[in-house]
Order: sequence, then C-alpha cells, then structure tokens
Amino acid sequence: MNGLSLGAFPEHLYGNRVNLALPPETTSKIRKIPQRITRLLSGRIARMTIASTTSGPVEGYQDNNLHVFKGIPYAAPPLGERRWLPPIPHAPWSEVRPAQRYGPVAPQRSLAAVEFLSAFRVGDDIGEDCLTLNVWTPGLDDARRAVMVWIHGGAFVIGAGSQTVYDGAHLAAKGDLVVVTINYRLGALGFLNLNESTGGRIPSTGNEGLLDQGAALAWVRDNIANFGGDPANVTIFGESAGGMSVGCHLAMPTSQGLFHKAIPQSGACHTSNPKEKAVQISQRFLERVGVDASQPDALRAVSADRILEVQSEMADPINADPELGGMPFQPCIDGVILPARPIDAVRDGSAAGVPVLVGSTLDEWKLLGPSDPTLASLDAEGLEARLSANVGTAAAGVAQTYTQAVGNRGVDATPSEVFIAIETDRIFRLPALQLAEAQRAQNTPAYNYLFTWKSPAMGGMLGACHALELCFVFGTIDLSESRPFAGSGPECDALEGAIQDAWIAFARSGDPSVPALGRWPVYGPDRETMILGASCGLEKAPFETERAAWDDLVVGAI
Repeated sequence: MNGLSLGAFPEHLYGNRVNLALPPETTSKIRKIPQRITRLLSGRIARMTIASTTSGPVEGYQDNNLHVFKGIPYAAPPLGERRWLPPIPHAPWSEVRPAQRYGPVAPQRSLAAVEFLSAFRVGDDIGEDCLTLNVWTPGLDDARRAVMVWIHGGAFVIGAGSQTVYDGAHLAAKGDLVVVTINYRLGALGFLNLNESTGGRIPSTGNEGLLDQGAALAWVRDNIANFGGDPANVTIFGESAGGMSVGCHLAMPTSQGLFHKAIPQSGACHTSNPKEKAVQISQRFLERVGVDASQPDALRAVSADRILEVQSEMADPINADPELGGMPFQPCIDGVILPARPIDAVRDGSAAGVPVLVGSTLDEWKLLGPSDPTLASLDAEGLEARLSANVGTAAAGVAQTYTQAVGNRGVDATPSEVFIAIETDRIFRLPALQLAEAQRAQNTPAYNYLFTWKSPAMGGMLGACHALELCFVFGTIDLSESRPFAGSGPECDALEGAIQDAWIAFARSGDPSVPALGRWPVYGPDRETMILGASCGLEKAPFETERAAWDDLVVGAI
C-alpha cells in the first residue's frame, strides 16, 4: 500500500516520525496542503518565529535556543530568460512566507569521490530555482552578533548549503553568532562564459555563480540586523570551491564592503580561467549540447538533465582533457567581475584591510585517490609524466624533492604517495601560503593553519584528507553520518572545540588566538603555522623543503 512519509520534515519539530498509509489519490491531495496544516497532521505544533526581510516576512521555527530559517530566497529564480543572467532581486511578498525547509539545491550530479560520505549528500530536491539561504541565530534582537556566511564547496559542480555537515546550529549556539549558509548556481549554469560564443545574445561572463554569492552577501548586509546580526561584522568562509570563491571575492570590486574578514579553507586565490580558455570551454559545451550559438532561445530551452550530461563529460578531475583542465567550470577572468587573476589583485591591494585565516589539510588529494584507478599502479616514469603536464621540465626535480620529503615523514615514498603530496601542495597548500604572503605585504593580518588529524575511514588510507576539517569547524562530528569519517575519542572532541573556538574568535575580532591553542601570531617571515591535529601547536615553516620547491613554479591550476 502506498503511504505518505513525514520523515522528510525536521525530526526535532515533529517528534517521532509518522507514516500514514493512504491511497494515492489522498496522498496527492495532502501534498498540496499548506505546510502549517501538514505540521498539525504530525500531531505536534512547532514553535514558529517570524522575521522581516526587505522582500517580506518569513516564518522559521525555534529549535532549543535558536531561531532557524531555511530556504529564504535572496534573488529571483534564474529560470527561462534569466538562465545564465546575473541575479536580480526577488519579487516582494506580503503574506508570511514559510521558511522551515531547505530550498532546492542547484542542478548537479554526485561525484564518486564524496558519494560514500553520507554527511555530504545533498538529497533529491534539485532544481534551477535554487537561490536560497538559511539562517541560524540565537535571537531576533538588537545584539549585533558577528555573522559567518558559509560558501559550500564541491568543485563548482556539486554541493549545497543544506548538506548535513554544514548544519549551522552548533556553531551559532556555541559562538553566540549568526550563521548563514547559501546555495548558488553550479557548473555550466553558473560558470559558463557564453558572451563571446553567442555574440552577446547570452551575455554570461562565467561568473554568475560568484554573482549569486555576492547577491546573498548583499541580502545579509540589508537584512541580517533583523536576525540579530551585525552587518558591519561579516566573515565569509568556505572550503574547496567555496574557499576558492572566498578568494575570488577578495579580488572582486562588487564584493568590497560586503564582508570584513575571510576564511578560505583548502582553496585560495588561484582558481580562475583566462577568458580565452573560458571561451574555448563554452564553444566545446555548445558543440556537445548540439545547439547553434546563434539560437539563444534554443539554448535556454535545453533541459537541465542534458546540461548536466554534457557537463559531466567535460569535468573530470582524474582524467582531465588537457585543453579543458580538470575543473573547466570555474570563475572567469572576464576583466569586469574578475578584473585579474585573484591572487594578482590581492597582491595589488584589493583585499587590504580584510584579515584572513587560511589553510589546508596535510593530505588533501587522498580524498580523490580512491577515484583514480591508475594511481595505485603509478610508477616513477608515470609520475614524472603526470608532473610534466603541470610543471614542465621541473618534473624530475620536484619528484626527487618530494620522494625524499615524503620518506622523511615516515611514509613509504611510493610514486602514488609522492603524487598525492605534490598535488596537495600544488593545488591547496601553496596557494594558501601565497595568499597569506600577499596580505602580509599589505600590512593586513593573515593567519595560517595546517590540519593534520587523520580520518579512520577506509582503514586510515584517507589520512588528513580534503574536507575532513569541515565537521570540526561546524561542530557536527557527533552526527552518526560524520563519526566514521571524522573519528571519535577525547582528542577528537578536543580538536573540534579548539577549531570552533578559533573560528569564532576570528569572526568576532579578526584574531584566532584562544586558550585551547595559545597565541596565534600572524603569518610572517618565520612562516608561523598553527598545526591542528591530535596535538595542536605553533610551528615555524613546517614542510619547508616541499614549499621551497615551488618558488619558481606556477601553483593552483586545476
């Protein structure tokens, strides 16, 4: 017999989950009942809470001592003729708008590298009407709390602000601050430069996903005081593509003044396509999707499923097309939204006065290792061939330096382990250090960390991999979905507390020094780095031999 499950609604609102066995025609009718009546059917009325926004009132709910609002639109749906165009304000509403459920996530397909991590799954509510955000706040008052706005990662093709690991409740409650998570357009719908390829018929720059993020920050500026937050004390933070997005906002003229501090995690200011490459990618996309560039209406009519199909064919970080790169859908240096390569803009002072807390994990690339079937059989010749694609004639020297350095870490220096260490530094650690150096040159505080806690998952083979620090930052290691990945025990819990304390302190004051870690000095000539792991503490110039190998090489390109 068919039934209607209310289990999709938040369990803390409704108590035990209920399954009502009903015929299909009744189920169909019930699905059309307003959310408030549905709550009555569950046998429990949640405590509702209402806040005002510039578009109209929204109704969230109270969860313990927090007010929670989900699925608030911050821009108009990018549908129909608005597909691939910059975000515009949402039409106002007069009736109280329900805000108890997350909004749809941007169209996407899962990546094998993270599919086994249940805390990172995005669910089935997917659609182009995805420009929404979520707010956790201790009070709808005039407390003017520090605000933290999270930009999720996912290689610019997956992810959502609603992923379990990003539940903002723990961070908001512990820090007495306002936490905001956002959705933005992904992949070809958010990062495809069509302006040149279509002769201006679709004037997308390839930065529409970044503009979505900026629209969310503008919403925070205009509305967060009504949620107990301080619009003059906003920290943006993000990881992976989210950290790379943070790096772009440090360089974007339109983002200046919308935030005051930044925490890019495992991503910095080195991720952007030159316009020429972005145009090449768009032309390849048009060829594969089978629509003539002179027919914008036909292109806008292509289904999201077809777009995702072509997108998946083109975006493969493991088996990348040399002409497209492993992450073709990424921000574009269009000369306007992104006037220059972000790291160059920051070096020229675009983010002067914005304190930065930046870092990476020790074994970033190990998260992607299981998705690369050729990595385990990699030999010395194959290693050098792979490196040549990124560092040219320096490949042999880099391989030799890292082979010795990896061995000095007490790790068997197989070609696969050496490759993982090199890609970790090239794509993540070195861009972080270069961002810290760029801010130091602007007399702006920059702090560096290296996360070394190792995951117990897959028999420990993941090490201190990419994304592992996220449940520590958000305080979600206690979730059943997180423990197998994050680990457990007193050291694990202590690390979670220390990281949260540091992130909260930085959001409040721009200084991450806390009792659990001691004084955290700015990144200076001694390359002071806070080690966050089984034991925490300050180190000067950790892994310096590896860092020095990149002094004359380009880093960060994917």
